[in-house]
Amino acid sequence: MDISVIIPLYNEEESLPELFAWIKRVMKENGFSYEVIFVNDGSTDRSWQVIEALKQKNDEIKAIKFRRNYGKSPALFCGFRRATGNVVITMDADLQDSPDEIPELYRMITEEGYDLVSGWKKKRYDPLSKTLPTKLFNATARAISGIHNLHDFNCGLKAYRQEVIKNIEVYGEMHRYIPYLAKNAGFNKIGEKVVHHQARKYGKTKFGLNRFVNGYLDLLTLWFLSTFGIKPMHIFGFLGSVMFLLGFIAVIAVGVTKIYDMTHGNPYRLVTESPYFYLALTMMIIGTQLFLAGFIGELITRNSPERNNYQIEKEL
Repeated sequence: MDISVIIPLYNEEESLPELFAWIKRVMKENGFSYEVIFVNDGSTDRSWQVIEALKQKNDEIKAIKFRRNYGKSPALFCGFRRATGNVVITMDADLQDSPDEIPELYRMITEEGYDLVSGWKKKRYDPLSKTLPTKLFNATARAISGIHNLHDFNCGLKAYRQEVIKNIEVYGEMHRYIPYLAKNAGFNKIGEKVVHHQARKYGKTKFGLNRFVNGYLDLLTLWFLSTFGIKPMHIFGFLGSVMFLLGFIAVIAVGVTKIYDMTHGNPYRLVTESPYFYLALTMMIIGTQLFLAGFIGELITRNSPERNNYQIEKEL
């Protein structure tokens, strides 16, 4: 099969018939063999009934229904597991992503050899309250991930080689960072295509400003796990050793200062009366705790089944 189109959705009953008809026309015009996988993320409207009606007339449709709303990442994860196409396309169900982009995305994967191609909504039909935080978010994601050629990490319209989606795990709210997940899995040929962004035709957006806060936290988590996930002692042990050493030096300095004052007849106070003594002691305690955290982390990773799960591309 040439293409799998995965469409996560939540309360999009009005747009689904039009979206599928559009996809079907594009596929027929280009002679693609395809499947469309709708993932109904706990919709409370008639979205599932609409999908069932479409399925009765179209064998290309597959569908997954969640009992409740889990989020976009779980929807994509389940869609990825079921996809069988050589190229996998993800797109939103709100008609803001154009299926007319599919042939070029497919060509970039199959002919230009990209592992992943991400859409870039260069001209957006969103309010300023959404576009400005998006620009800041993408700039931070580029800096931390090292994928400097992407302008829109969170664009729902993406294309993948099947091998990519079968070797990454999308969880929590990590769908924003699929390019970063792919890079960490060893898929480094990541491209971008300017795509047409349409104004929302039906309903209203399902995302609030809280996604930007959550997005930054997820980005920091992903960076930490990719950098120190299998070697926690390298960060906690290092920080703990530095803090303990600084605290120990400070304690010595406080003691030496008191001895110097005593031997030279200068007025002096008890060591326990000095605030620097308690600051130094606190640094030593925190340093010890950080070191132990790294040690415990190493024990956990040593027993993790994923510890030696390396991305092997070929074997002879």
